[in-house]
Amino acid sequence: MATEQTIGILGLGAYTPERIMTNDDWAELIDTSDEWITTRTGIKRRRFAADDETSADLAVAAAREALADAGITADEIDEIVVATDTPEMYTPDTAAFVQDRLGVRPVPAFDMAGSGCAGFLLALDVARCRAEEGGKNVLVIAVELISRLMNWADRDTCVLFGDAAGAAVVGPGPNPIEMLAAVAGTDGSKAGILCLEAGGTRVPFTLEAAKAGLHKKLVMHGREVFREAVHRMGDAAREVLAKAGMTLDEVALVVPHQANGRILDAVAKRLGLPAEKLYSNIRDYGNTGSASVPLALTQAREQGRIRKGDPVLLISFGAGFHWAALLLRF
Repeated sequence: MATEQTIGILGLGAYTPERIMTNDDWAELIDTSDEWITTRTGIKRRRFAADDETSADLAVAAAREALADAGITADEIDEIVVATDTPEMYTPDTAAFVQDRLGVRPVPAFDMAGSGCAGFLLALDVARCRAEEGGKNVLVIAVELISRLMNWADRDTCVLFGDAAGAAVVGPGPNPIEMLAAVAGTDGSKAGILCLEAGGTRVPFTLEAAKAGLHKKLVMHGREVFREAVHRMGDAAREVLAKAGMTLDEVALVVPHQANGRILDAVAKRLGLPAEKLYSNIRDYGNTGSASVPLALTQAREQGRIRKGDPVLLISFGAGFHWAALLLRF
């Protein structure tokens, strides 16, 4: 008798580099302190890639963990989607390098770039749709090597970020992590509140731009980003729950994008969410961009915070201004 197959998440994986950058380390480089950073962000330490590590290295490491967790080999992967704003090269995309490094046969492989920290949830929903077309196994990876992109002298932004990668295998299986409902949205009128302007056609990368440090000038209007993040993630959470016919009381755990401790507290307050239902690892890893949700989700499961049958709500936002929410059942 054939076993019924359901499209869902078959395996999860994550990778963080070994190098730890503490708040005290930052205090030796810029005008800041452990107290200043902790009070404003909730971050104590973060991971930075080694000098010889690249985005593809981090992505491949997380992918291998997800494949092992799913119990499948690279030969069984039918498609690869990589969410990143810190690609291996300008072109070709990071997915091409991942496909080669993993030894996956020639399959569709592409990047979803520019959606910032919302990238993983957006890519996961795309992967679900692709997996439903012919029962494919789709490898989804979110990777950010932000330490190479940021301005190390800008204390308002540099202390926020860390490097990491997270991955998931989406496909048919007898007992996958079910993807119950997903929602997403974009408000392009808010694109200017969180962006890296140089490097595209509007502000081309030139010698003059490099000398001025524009290629590492992250524009971030903190108060506006805070308001949009709290508003959009809160509304997305309610919308996806309504779509699934569930209430927040039924959710076992909420795993949000780990942007800032204050944002996480404000989202919890907006939703009326008890502290014990909100998962956070921002203290030890900082904001790892699109990798933050899969990293947190993988760790939450490993720590026993998620049990079989638990509904788990993922919410995120990112430059664009993008936002997304996805409801899972383990």
